[in-house]
Order: sequence, then structure tokens, then C-alpha cells
Amino acid sequence: MVTGATGFIGSRLVQELINRQIQVNVLVRSEKKLSPEIRKSASVFPGDITNKEAVDSAMENCDFVFHLAGFANIWSKDKTLPYRINVEGTKFILEAALKNSIKKVVFTSSAGIFPPSGQQKVVNEMSPLPDFYLTDYEKTKRAAEELCIEFCSKGLNTVIVNPSRVYGPGPLNKSNSVTILIKKYIKGNWHIIPGNGNQIGNYAFIDDVVNGHIRALEKGTSGEKYILGGTNASYNEFFDTIGEVKGKKYRLLHLPIPVVSVFAAFEQFCADNFGKPPLITPHWLKRYSQNRPVLSQKAIEELSYSVTPLPEGIEKTIIWLNLMKRENEKNCYK
Repeated sequence: MVTGATGFIGSRLVQELINRQIQVNVLVRSEKKLSPEIRKSASVFPGDITNKEAVDSAMENCDFVFHLAGFANIWSKDKTLPYRINVEGTKFILEAALKNSIKKVVFTSSAGIFPPSGQQKVVNEMSPLPDFYLTDYEKTKRAAEELCIEFCSKGLNTVIVNPSRVYGPGPLNKSNSVTILIKKYIKGNWHIIPGNGNQIGNYAFIDDVVNGHIRALEKGTSGEKYILGGTNASYNEFFDTIGEVKGKKYRLLHLPIPVVSVFAAFEQFCADNFGKPPLITPHWLKRYSQNRPVLSQKAIEELSYSVTPLPEGIEKTIIWLNLMKRENEKNCYK
């Protein structure tokens, strides 16, 4: 069973499982968002993870569970939504897995639960976790991880994976924002970098992350976490790499953080008072202004996880974006 099958990672994971001729049950709120291939080859169960009956129905007769569904938006009009989906929904999944004698659960968390580097050069699974999180997303993912550990003590074989900033071919939705950024840059529609651009993030290619999930199912140790990351790169290095691969670099304006903070505060004000979803919020701006390098050595050693170099991953992504562009133009012509 797979939850989150309409998301970026989830949709690619389901397709890979189908390619391996594995029978897959998917629990989805909207069947229309599934690809035709998944609708044809997977068993589709309507509902969401906050509905116990729907979860039980989709999990019946399954051996394994990939739990990827989650609330990752930067803002919600309903302030309880992140907790209800990411924490209560995860609890429903774990309870049903225990009830249905599931052999193993792979829970998709986030590398965002680990601390920013600060003076610490190495961030890995052994790094002390923060006492405070800037966003509800990180906070609720941490709480969901604690539930997974709790259910391990009850006898449920549960493994946690922590993807970093994932990019590559796949649905261009909010969880695939890095690929959207690549698309905007190569079209000349992205013009700014917040701050001096030296803040470091970790960029993981989608194929690596999907394979990392499957490896976690095959080899992961119950109760353990595995960072599924890629290349550590600053914003400047990230955009320079896109330009080098594309063969054309665009000039980017470095906006001082205080200037961007004013914009973020205005977006937050409009969201809180008028219900307009913000492009960025002060807390998310601060999070993206932190250094967040991570290491995937544990996954490499224990899961045989592999990392696609950033230039190679970006090249594959640009090739795919160009292919999609030609397909769209062909369909428009027809």
C-alpha cells in the first residue's frame, strides 16, 4: 500500500513498483490526479489517511506500506490541518499496520527535522535534534517520527527515510518546487536570490530518492532513520550549475534578506487577514536562509543508496522539461 501516490515522490515510487510487477494499493483523495498508467495498473482506494475505515480498506491483504502522504504547504487557513494530516494521519496508518500484521512500514519524513549546520559542519542521523522548529511542517514531521519509534516498541517494523530537497522529472506541484525553479530559470523567468546566495542546501535527484525508499524496505533496520540526500550546494552554486548545463547563464539579483523579509511579512498579513495563500512566510524565509547541508553516508553504507551528481541530475531534468515542452506544443497543434 502507498499513501501520497499523487505527490511528487509518491507517484514516481508507485510507477517504479508497478514496473517491478509489484501489486500496489493506493489510497487517494482524487483518482483524477493519478497518471493513466497508475489508474490502470494499481488498485485504487478512495479516501484519505484521516479516515480510519478508508485506511483499513486500502491496507487489507497488503504485506508492506509506504507512507508518503503529508501536508507540506507553507500555510493553511485551517491551522489544525498540518497536525491532523501529518501526526494523526500517521497514527491511523501505524495503528492499521499493526492491526493488519504489516511486515514493514517505510515512513517518509524530511531532512528538515535535522538542525541547520551553524558552526557544525556535519549534519547526519546522529546530530542532536532541535528543541524548536520554525515551521509546522518540520514540527509535525518530528512528532510523526516519534510515533513511528513508539510503534516499533509495540512490534511494528518501521523505518524512517528523510529526503532533502528533491528535484527531477515528475508532477510539477508544490512538493516539486525545485524543478519548478529550474524550469523558470532556464526560461529566463527567475531573477533573484535572497541574501548573498551562500546558504547551503542539499539537492537530491528523484530517481535516487525513489530507489532509496525501495532499499529502505529491503534493507532498512527497524527504528532507524536514513537521510536520502544528494549534493550539498549553495544557492549560487545551484544556479551556476543550471546555467552551465543549459549553456546560458542569467544574471540574478541578490536581494538583501531584510528586503525579502518585508515582502514575506506582507504576504503573511494578506494570508492571515484575507485568506490569500502566501508565496513565502517569515518563518519559511528564515528556514531557507539557514545552512542545511546533510550527509547520506548511512544510507549509502546500509542501504546501498546512490547519489546522482548535481550536474547530471540537472541535465536529466532539463532534458525532461524540454521533452514535456515539445509534447505540450504538439498537443496544442493537434
